[in-house]
Amino acid sequence: MAEICIKIDQLPTVLYFCRPFEEAMRTKSLKKNRINVVTLGCSKNVYDSEVLMGQLRANNKEVVHEEEGNVVVINTCGFIANAKEESVNTILEFVQKKEAGEIDKVFVTGCLSERYKPDLQKEIPNVDQYFGTSDLPHLLKALGADYRHELVGERLTTTPKNYAYLKIAEGCDRPCSFCAIPLMRGKHRSKPMQELIAEATKLAANGVKELILIAQDLTYYGLDLYKKRNLAELLRQLVKVEGIEWIRLHYAFPTGFPMDVLDVMREEPKICNYIDIPLQHISDPILKSMRRGTTKAKTTKLLQDFRAAVPDIAIRTTLIVGYPGETEEDFQTLKEWVAEMRFERLGCFTYSHEENTHAYSLIDDVPEGVKQQRANEIMELQSQISWELNQEKIGKIFRCIIDRKEGSHFIGRTEFDSPDVDNEVLIDATKHYVKIGDFTHVKITDAADFDLFGEPVSAT
Repeated sequence: MAEICIKIDQLPTVLYFCRPFEEAMRTKSLKKNRINVVTLGCSKNVYDSEVLMGQLRANNKEVVHEEEGNVVVINTCGFIANAKEESVNTILEFVQKKEAGEIDKVFVTGCLSERYKPDLQKEIPNVDQYFGTSDLPHLLKALGADYRHELVGERLTTTPKNYAYLKIAEGCDRPCSFCAIPLMRGKHRSKPMQELIAEATKLAANGVKELILIAQDLTYYGLDLYKKRNLAELLRQLVKVEGIEWIRLHYAFPTGFPMDVLDVMREEPKICNYIDIPLQHISDPILKSMRRGTTKAKTTKLLQDFRAAVPDIAIRTTLIVGYPGETEEDFQTLKEWVAEMRFERLGCFTYSHEENTHAYSLIDDVPEGVKQQRANEIMELQSQISWELNQEKIGKIFRCIIDRKEGSHFIGRTEFDSPDVDNEVLIDATKHYVKIGDFTHVKITDAADFDLFGEPVSAT
C-alpha cells in the first residue's frame, strides 16, 4: 500500500505524519450529525469553546466536548512550541480519521489557525476549513448554525459544575518581547460590566459557586471603556451576585497594577486571597530586554505591598528561563530571588523563540539542555518551598470546595488554590463522604510538596 507523508515545514516545529493511502477505499460515516469540540491550550480557549458550544446548542445542534462525533472542531493553541506541536498533531490525528471514514468533517479554529492559516491550508489541505480567533459567526455558519447576538452569557460549560471561567477582556496591549498573543488575539478589548454581571448571574443560576476571572491582562480592564482601570469596581459588582461564593483573579500584569484591587480583596470575603501575577524574570537586564516596564526593585516592592495589604494572600507566578542573553549570573539572580520571595505557587517555562515577536530578532543562544536544567532547578527549589509552606498547614482547618472524586479520594481545593495548577486537598473516600460541588471544612492531617491530606470537620 502506498504512503503519503505530509511535511509541516512552514511551522516552527518540523513534524512528519505518515498514513496509508486509503482515498479509494474509505467509507462514508453513517453517524448522525454530532459535533465534537476539542479544546487545546489555556483557560481562554476553554471559555471560547464553551461559547461556541452554547451557540450550537441554541441552534438545536447536538454538541459534545471531547467525545465521539462525526463533525470535529479543534480549538487550537499557538502560544509556544510544545503547544503548537500538540495542536498540529491533533489536527493530523483527526484528518487521518476523516480519511479512514471514521468522521465526516474537520474544522480548525483558535490561535494556531489565526497565526498560521496560510501555512496550515497548504500543508494540511484535508481540513474542511480554518478559522481565526474572531471568526465565530463564520465558523457557526460552516456548521449550519446562526450566530445569536442575544445569547450574552450563554455557554455550555465544560468545567466541574461548581466553578467556571469568566473572561473579562480579550487581546493585549502590552509590548512584551517574547509574546505572540497580540498577533493572535489582537488589541485589548474590555467587556462591558453589565454583560459580565449578566453572565455571572446566569452561571450562578446554573450552580456555579466560584468564578475564575481571566484575560490576557486583568489589570488593564476598563481603560478602553471607562478610561480608567476598573477591575476593583467590577469586583464590587460581582460580589453582589447571589450564589457566587468565591471570585479568583488570574493573569494580572505587574506594571501599573491598580492597588485598590487589594482593598476589595481585603474587605470582601468572596474575593479569594489569591492572585496570579506572571512576573517572567527578575534580572534587570532580562526584564529590560523582555520590555516588561519594571525592575527588580519595583517588582519586589509590589509583592511586599501585596503581602502588607492582604497578609495571608497566596501569590502565584510564572517564570521564563533561557531567554536570549540570559547569563548564569542572570539565572542565579532569579534563583536567589525565588528563594527569598517564597512564592506560594510558581510555574516555570523554558523560552520559546517565536517568529514575528520582538525577541525573535535576538539570538536564541541558550542551549535547550541548559534551559531545561535551569527550569528543573527552579522547580526543585519551589518544590521545597511548597513542602515547607504546606507543613505549616497541618492541624489547621480550611474551607474547601470539592471538585471531584478520583479513585479512593475526594479532591478539593482551598481558596488559595486554583484548579489544575495548584495544591489539591485529598480526602479518603473510604472513611469520609463529602458532596461534590459543595463547600466543606477540612482539617489538614498531612502534607506533601503539592498535595494536602485532610478530613472533613464541622464548621467552627
